[in-house]
Amino acid sequence: MRFLIDNALSPRVAEGLRAAGHDAVHLRDRGLHAARDEVVFELAADEDRIIVSADTDFGTLLALRDAQYPSVILFRRLHDGTAAAVLRLLLSQLDRVDDDLRAGAAVVIERDRIRVRRLPFGRD
Repeated sequence: MRFLIDNALSPRVAEGLRAAGHDAVHLRDRGLHAARDEVVFELAADEDRIIVSADTDFGTLLALRDAQYPSVILFRRLHDGTAAAVLRLLLSQLDRVDDDLRAGAAVVIERDRIRVRRLPFGRD
């Protein structure tokens, strides 16, 4: 899978994903540490990457967009938000949400549950 890691998460998440065999870049790798969320969406869509973030603004932007891609993984309310914990949780859930992410989805990972919603919102 191809991932774009947002500034809300450590660059170590991208490093760990690469070590696990994924194509992952952090916004800082591209010099985009101050990029607006819309720019992040455009980059992810252009490069066929899944956005990984802890910034809840992405959920709001997804609701406003009428697009199937890019998929977004959002981390919320974690007990341990360290890069190692986020990476461990992400890698443990990827197989479970693989088909959804490839089809276009918003995946919200919380400390006690995971929610998946296909994109675009409002079309069920």
